[in-house]
Amino acid sequence: MTTPNPRTSADPSRRVAGPPSKHQLALMIWLAVFPTLTVLNLTLADWLGTLAPVLRTFVLATIAVPIVIYGVMPQLHRLRTRILSRSADH
Repeated sequence: MTTPNPRTSADPSRRVAGPPSKHQLALMIWLAVFPTLTVLNLTLADWLGTLAPVLRTFVLATIAVPIVIYGVMPQLHRLRTRILSRSADH
């Protein structure tokens, strides 16, 4: 016996959002990366200003990538799921 696919279930409360499209993912990444880099740049400006540009970029990427991947992106995925499930209910 197979289990019903939640996306095709007749019960709309069980509807699950699929993966984001390329365009949605690009927007989500931009929404995660831009503010994170802006805050890091403003917070660490005095210290980063003393570093060479390549080292500055390395430091920023080393700090920003885990924040974006483990902190911001999961929140954006949950928000997207909530938005899509609300629009499916209406």
